[in-house]
Amino acid sequence: MSGVTPLIDIVTGAFGFTGAAIARNLLAQGRAVRTLTNHANAGHPLAGRVQAEPLNFSDIARLRRSLEGADVLYNTYWVRFAYGGMTYDRAVGNSRMLIRAAKEAGVRRIVHVSIANYSDDSPLGYYHGKAQVVRAIQESGLSYAIICPTLIFGDGGILINNIAWLLRRFPFFAIPGNSDCRMQPIFVEDLAEMMVHAGSQCGNTIDDAAGPETYTFEDLLRMMGKVLSRKVRILRVGPRILSMIVRPLDWMTGDIVLMSWEIDGLAGDLLVSKRPPLGRTRLSEWLTQNADKVGQRYLSELQTHFGLHAI
Repeated sequence: MSGVTPLIDIVTGAFGFTGAAIARNLLAQGRAVRTLTNHANAGHPLAGRVQAEPLNFSDIARLRRSLEGADVLYNTYWVRFAYGGMTYDRAVGNSRMLIRAAKEAGVRRIVHVSIANYSDDSPLGYYHGKAQVVRAIQESGLSYAIICPTLIFGDGGILINNIAWLLRRFPFFAIPGNSDCRMQPIFVEDLAEMMVHAGSQCGNTIDDAAGPETYTFEDLLRMMGKVLSRKVRILRVGPRILSMIVRPLDWMTGDIVLMSWEIDGLAGDLLVSKRPPLGRTRLSEWLTQNADKVGQRYLSELQTHFGLHAI
């Protein structure tokens, strides 16, 4: 119908790892996509296909205007750790502002990336903060779908890549020694497919996003070592010693390699889902197909999200 402005979908962080997968899926379905981002990247493959606006939490009027005309907001905004004045409490406040702006702009639905096993009662700031954002969405009056991934892997995914990087370079790998902690990795493209499908629905839902394989950390390392043709020597240590071992790696990489909450979350079995897996892609098969490139270079969180130089 002529004269009618087509609806557009908005993805926060479409030049990032998860956001890019969502944007690619939407574009493949013929949807128009706008991104809200503080990391505009003219060289990104999606830069010419996605309209970019700043993710400006200091100006709610501009944030609201950036969301006008949107059908669905696919929200990937969060922070992995406190750094440079950013805290989990501030990230929660920013998220609330984004939710408010989406409602005022007339967005039909929000599809939000949370985390499996988030909890208001969690002593871990990451998981507690995620729970606060979920509650804010539920109380907003917006139609919503909340997708809760376990551990995300894929091309550009930091954790699996950097484990491979470490396995390629060091003679041993230290893991928490007080439990057979597990993880259930989900492929980023499977996650994106779940989110885009959720965007086309109407009912309010909360679903976990977990893959078809479950590993103990030790089994994961041995599988990766086999695929990468690296001998894996496991060193089981307590959490404090593990933190001490990791600190020189922070200096070496110019990054924050592992946070204490990540050690606690892993030891607490928080990277698995209690629900049937919805992902189809097996990490073992993906890794075999990408063994020649995974872990060849270190991927820096600080460089990706704060623009700081790393190796």
